[in-house]
Amino acid sequence: MKYQEGTFMGPGNISIYHQSWMPEGESKATLLIVHGLAEHSGRYLNLVNHFVPLGYAVYGVDLPGHGRSEGKRVYVKRFEDYMDVLSTYLRMIKESAPDTPVFLIGHSMGGLIGTLFLADHQEQLAGAVISGPLVKTAVDISGTTIFIGKLLSALLPGLGLMKLEADGVSRDPAVVKAYINDPLVYTGKITSRLAAELIKAAQRVPLRAAGITLPILILQGGADRLVDPQGARMLHDMVSSPDKAIKVYDGLFHEVFNEPEHEKVIKDVQDWIEGRVK
Repeated sequence: MKYQEGTFMGPGNISIYHQSWMPEGESKATLLIVHGLAEHSGRYLNLVNHFVPLGYAVYGVDLPGHGRSEGKRVYVKRFEDYMDVLSTYLRMIKESAPDTPVFLIGHSMGGLIGTLFLADHQEQLAGAVISGPLVKTAVDISGTTIFIGKLLSALLPGLGLMKLEADGVSRDPAVVKAYINDPLVYTGKITSRLAAELIKAAQRVPLRAAGITLPILILQGGADRLVDPQGARMLHDMVSSPDKAIKVYDGLFHEVFNEPEHEKVIKDVQDWIEGRVK
């Protein structure tokens, strides 16, 4: 396995960190990981350790304000900054291996980013795996609450609003402990600006998802406490792809790649991708 890391300049001239794991020989396909809220690309080693020995290249990027990338923690001026970083990184990947098919793997907030990215860039990808997507806003969010959120986003964009529930990431105590102790995972409160941008982005999904026609696999933990599991079913129903599938894993928490049953989940992803590698 060959490992590389580096940086490139992102929106606002901040340094964006990226890393990749390559097989010794030719890559049969590339997996591009888009991580979730408050975490980073280095938390997907279960995918790396499974796929690289099979001949796949795995690439990951730390989004602005996350992991080793610069920027105020869990803050974004506009949601499109994430899309711009992903677009730049995908272009870099394709320039280095123009003939290798690329499959996007987006988890949680990365699933939301990936979904909206597909709507505009799907011709550059061979397929996508979306895990625990943060695409469904709570139906009980009142207009007043949304208004207050927008007001805080404008007046106090860096104000912390809420924290993620660490115990909700996995049923494996070792995974939860590693998450809490990981210095690259942000365990403070999510900023009001990012919260508002996530709500606005999720509200765009019903308008854009119908335009997605490439092969797509959607994964969801049935006992997910961090996102609404119905969001995965909603997304599956909305996309127009003739090649779409959804797998809901009963009893699993949010990070299906880090659950005790992760080997089965990842094998399901392998079988799906290998059926679409040309």
